[in-house]
Amino acid sequence: MLYPEKKEISKAEINELSMQAYEGPIVTCKTPEQAEEAAQELLQETLLGFDTETRPSFRKGEYYLPALLQLASSQTVYLFQLHQCTLTPKLIQLLSRPDILKVGVALKRDVDELKQLTPFEANGFVELATIAEAANIKNLGLRALTALLFGFRISKKEQVSNWAKKELSDGQKKYAATDAWLGRNLYLAFKEKGLINTSAPSSGTDFST
Repeated sequence: MLYPEKKEISKAEINELSMQAYEGPIVTCKTPEQAEEAAQELLQETLLGFDTETRPSFRKGEYYLPALLQLASSQTVYLFQLHQCTLTPKLIQLLSRPDILKVGVALKRDVDELKQLTPFEANGFVELATIAEAANIKNLGLRALTALLFGFRISKKEQVSNWAKKELSDGQKKYAATDAWLGRNLYLAFKEKGLINTSAPSSGTDFST
C-alpha cells in the first residue's frame, strides 16, 4: 500500500503501474428469482461494494438508466442485469437498510438513477471520495484511489461498452465486478488507516463530496 506517503498521482504515473482485476467468483442475475436469491445472501452482509453501469449515450438528448447493479460481498461479486431481473423487493430492502453499508465512488448519481427505475428510500450509502478528500487526497476517482492505496491500475476498456445487452461478455463482467470489489476494499483500507470514524453512527447516507 502506498498510502499515506503519497496523496496525489498523475495519469502518467498510473499508466506505469501493473494492471490487476478481480479474480474471484462472479454471480450474474438475469431473472427476478435469481435476484431475490442473491439479495437474500447479501442481506446477511454488513459491508458491500457498490456500483452501477449504464449504456453509454452518443447522441444529444439521449439518456439511459442503469442497466447493471454490482454488489460485492466479502466472498462474491453479484451482477444484477436490471433490464431483465428488475429491482426486486429484497434488492430494494437491501438498498434501504441503514445497517448494511454500501460503499463506492460517485454514488449519488447512481442511486438517483436507480430510484428512477423503482422508487426506494436509500440508506447506508458511504461516499469514498468524501473520506479521501478529508484525508487531503487530491485524486478522488476510483482508478486514482486504487493506484494510490494499492499500487496497481485497473482497465477502463469496457467502460463505454453496451451494458444493456442481454449477454454480457466475460470482459464486461470482470470490469464491472472489479469496480464493486475495489469499492469494498478501499473502504476497508481507509478503515485500517484510521480514516473512518467507527464510533460514529453508520446508519446515515453520506453523498457529500
